[in-house]
Amino acid sequence: MLYTLLILALSTFTNGLQSIDRRSLVRYFNPTRNGSALDATTPMQVGNGNFAFGADVTGLQTLLPFAIMSSWSWKNDTLPAGMTIQDVEDYKGVSWYNHGRLVQYDFGGGGVEQWLISNTNRVNLGRIGLVFWSTEGEKLNVTGNDFTDIKQELDLWTGKLTSRFSFQGEAVIIETAVADDTGRIGIVIRSSLLENNRLGVFLDFPWNDGTAKFSAPFVGDWNATSSHTTVLEVSGDSTANILHTMVAATFKSTVMGDKFGISRDSPDTHRFTVLPSKGSMTFSIAVEYGFPDDKPEVSPPQNVFDSSARAWEGYWTRTGFVDVFTGSTDARAEELQRRIILSRYLMRVNEAGDTPPQEVSILSLNQSHRWLTGQQSGLVNNGWKCISGTAHTGPSGTTGISSAVRPPYIPDSSTAPSPGWPAGARWPKMTDPSGRSSPGEINNLLIWQQPHPLIFALYEYREFPVRETLEKWKDVVVETANWMSAFAWYNVTTGVYDIGPPMYVASEDTSPNITQNPALELAYWRLGLDIASKWMVNLGVEVPDDWTKVAGNLAKLPIDNGTYAVYEGIGSNFWTDKAYTNDHPTLVGLHGWLPPTPGLDVTIAKATAEKVWVYWNVSNFWGWDFPMLAMSAARNGDQEKALEWLLHPLFAFDDVGMPIGGARVPTPYFPGSGALLLAIAMMAEGWDGSHGRAPGFPSNGWDVRAEGLNKAL
Repeated sequence: MLYTLLILALSTFTNGLQSIDRRSLVRYFNPTRNGSALDATTPMQVGNGNFAFGADVTGLQTLLPFAIMSSWSWKNDTLPAGMTIQDVEDYKGVSWYNHGRLVQYDFGGGGVEQWLISNTNRVNLGRIGLVFWSTEGEKLNVTGNDFTDIKQELDLWTGKLTSRFSFQGEAVIIETAVADDTGRIGIVIRSSLLENNRLGVFLDFPWNDGTAKFSAPFVGDWNATSSHTTVLEVSGDSTANILHTMVAATFKSTVMGDKFGISRDSPDTHRFTVLPSKGSMTFSIAVEYGFPDDKPEVSPPQNVFDSSARAWEGYWTRTGFVDVFTGSTDARAEELQRRIILSRYLMRVNEAGDTPPQEVSILSLNQSHRWLTGQQSGLVNNGWKCISGTAHTGPSGTTGISSAVRPPYIPDSSTAPSPGWPAGARWPKMTDPSGRSSPGEINNLLIWQQPHPLIFALYEYREFPVRETLEKWKDVVVETANWMSAFAWYNVTTGVYDIGPPMYVASEDTSPNITQNPALELAYWRLGLDIASKWMVNLGVEVPDDWTKVAGNLAKLPIDNGTYAVYEGIGSNFWTDKAYTNDHPTLVGLHGWLPPTPGLDVTIAKATAEKVWVYWNVSNFWGWDFPMLAMSAARNGDQEKALEWLLHPLFAFDDVGMPIGGARVPTPYFPGSGALLLAIAMMAEGWDGSHGRAPGFPSNGWDVRAEGLNKAL
């Protein structure tokens, strides 16, 4: 089927309704800051998905060392004394018996395990800020108190950040943007201070390593100057390179633009000062980050702003869009729309790259600097792409989500299954761009991420039901389902296939050695194997017997006193046991995030969700919990409750749209943004079997319009 839902998004009228005025709606929510944001703990961001620049109120990083991060800047730490690279390559972890099968798991192993957890790690590429001199020519150490009349605005439609302030009575204007296809930052400075050689730019470089599990909002060590090196190479009066080396990794920063002089501040630091050569009121430069062999094209800094504007306008006009604000009378509509717009902006900046990062994005670091292949980040952050018809080239030149979510990497899975398993590819919780799993007991025993690639594949096939899509995902579908059928084991006593133990449930709060047949994972296993089987049928290939046997004989979902239980045999008191009611309330995902699956009783699922509302510790909910609760309420027919969850006081977004992590994880926590968008898309466009316009929203006070979206499962 060679078509795309973008036809709807680009037409003058959609379903008889006038098209959404996207430009006006997006710009209505341009984030702004003033002097009260001098000590903000989150930056304004400009970026392109593979590269992001975080700015303070000066438009650069003058006062606060917010990060410059990318999807490609990684390094390894030095091996500890006594450890060799052969030790790392020979790492095996531990082997546990899994129902008669000796399975090798990547955890245990002391120093090697810890080194593997910490490496490779992401690198903060540097810092760019303003330098000020006194009228006598003395370099000044400025603070926030030195700036007045601060006004800052991010134009979401073009990706340009404009910052205005006064310094010692002189006005300064900074414009900042990032090119769409490179790690290049465009900077334009306007001020009379430039004419008097009182204003310039500095570049600084931190040490980075894998010692910190979480590092937000600032990344890197600016005091460990002896641990790394920088080398300045000057070419003429308008280009300079700085090579920054940490252990065996070297990155290049190229400064280009108007004529300037550049020098190192001190032999003992990695800070360099750029001073404009001409006595003009405007100074324009571009700084491009990359690798030593890169040859950046020398072009005017204005090209960066043009590139950014083209890309962002294309993003806003050619992808799915939801307007909950324009025609609604409910007072909550404006805040919900603000969250939608800002989340869409920040998700493209942080999660649209080649290797979408983990929970705190390319703004900072967490989870030992990994990116997640499936788990919560991967699913909810990519779920919006699947439903929103994100514009990328699809089969036969059509446009849609085809390139937005790519099949995950299988390292020779067809010939080398995970040790101990007869077949299949097991998708780990966390990995790096090489595809290697990050060691850890939870990482290796968590299984709910396993069917995620099947969901991505199905959404693409629903938009592009052609042979090319089937072949594109074939290997991933086959190896994913092979492992799912291998993981299930036949219980001769009960005559059914069980899953676990050992395993962790999605909330990671049960004992892995007794967890068996958890409700959410069982339902997801059925759905995943059903998707895989139909994939084979569409390919004209025989469905493997193992898939059919397991799918048709999986254990029933565990029920206790009229509601579903977290796992089989957990005990009726789990509802009042804080050990089980303090983390992700995944039971509500049975009918909401997941569609109805074989064997699911919708009435019991609804009763279970409502009981979760009463007995779970709401104060401990975080991130994607709230949208998951909203999807459950919407599918169960309680639209008002769905909105209450999406706008719950504990589900907060700051003034620039950063999702608040709360007490349990650092801010920002982007699975909250991705899950919000997934829930909004589902509630606005509907799901298989839903009826009417915006079935997830109340009819009273809400006039919701959606363009270019696909229905959820």
